[in-house]
Amino acid sequence: MISNDIEQLISMLSRLPGLGPRSARRAALSLLRQPEARMLPLAHLMERAATSVRTCTLCGNLDTVDPCHICTDAHRDRGLVCVVETVGDLWALERAGVHRGVYQVLGGTLSALAGLGPDDLNVASLLDRIAQGGVREVILALGATVEGATTAHWLQEKLAPTGVTVSRVGHGVPMGGALDVLDDGTLAAALIARRAL
Repeated sequence: MISNDIEQLISMLSRLPGLGPRSARRAALSLLRQPEARMLPLAHLMERAATSVRTCTLCGNLDTVDPCHICTDAHRDRGLVCVVETVGDLWALERAGVHRGVYQVLGGTLSALAGLGPDDLNVASLLDRIAQGGVREVILALGATVEGATTAHWLQEKLAPTGVTVSRVGHGVPMGGALDVLDDGTLAAALIARRAL
């Protein structure tokens, strides 16, 4: 028999990505064992983040300032814009430290099943940036899915009249990947995206 408050906590935790009911129970127990050291600081930080974090009006990133720290970083190459599907994708590229330009977060990909059309994507601020001048290249860093490919193709057509170079991140064999364990689509993408050495 678990109290209603604990059940509600477990239920709320289980709604988070990557946490099922069993993981949510373990997380709840960990928090409840040391409420002053774990639960109360977490609750305080969550409340603070809920009121201070906002969406950057230029790129769609999440930050405590608008425009975000990436958009206002003077060392960034504003002529190089990397288009990603989600903020999580932006954070992954930042962790890798491979992109020194700025970003554009679409907030999704075109998907008839999910009800996402062109008007649902954050493209207007990208077009505004290009219209203001200075953008040399737009890198489409979208997932290797049907929706990602559809969105990349649609964006490529939308950006063609602007005259900027449009490129797409390579897809294919991952580092350390063996060919005999990869799926057919990954192998095909790797062979098509080959480059000279």
